[in-house]
Amino acid sequence: MKLPFACVILSTSLGLCADEISLSDISVVGLFTDAAMLNVGEQRQFLKAGQRSDEGVLLVEASSEEAVIEFRGESLTLTLSDRISAKFTPPQIKVVTVALNDRGQYLTMAIINNRPVRVLVDTGATSIAMNSVVAKSLGISTENGRELQASTASGLVSSVEVVLDEVSVGDIKFNNVKALVIEGEYPKNILLGMTFLRQVEISEEAGLMVLKSRL
Repeated sequence: MKLPFACVILSTSLGLCADEISLSDISVVGLFTDAAMLNVGEQRQFLKAGQRSDEGVLLVEASSEEAVIEFRGESLTLTLSDRISAKFTPPQIKVVTVALNDRGQYLTMAIINNRPVRVLVDTGATSIAMNSVVAKSLGISTENGRELQASTASGLVSSVEVVLDEVSVGDIKFNNVKALVIEGEYPKNILLGMTFLRQVEISEEAGLMVLKSRL
């Protein structure tokens, strides 16, 4: 299709035909008193209040905090943190695969409060759990935690419920995750229990456990 002459000129000089400019192509990158630097399509333009760009974007007013523009009969207020976009990018599903070891365990690496650790994925554990020796080595304080009795294979033991700032396994990350610190040296491995696992989808097949983030 042959474009009108005026549109051809704009396409050559601006990268987009004026008719192709939409609200999603407009953003503000600099704010001043009675002036603003705008991205319009593929071009960066400096406009003073009352000026209109070649594409028809009118800068009504501007301050160091925001700019008011008019485009095709619509009035919009933009700040430096805004970008009008008609495009929606759906959240990405993150997947972590853990292989069964020769002892029938799903062991993998995790990061707890910015410290790399080995964890045992345990869907039977109601909470992330670690012994007090490991907790101390990770700098996890139990001073303000809630004292509880934890049920183990050896019976009830003293424990303290704490909140971990951040727990991540692969690309799956959660903040403010509850965990139990159990007095003594049990469990040997940190248990990645349901306070983390209930936030993901879990499946097992052919010796692999798949953890998948929820949308």
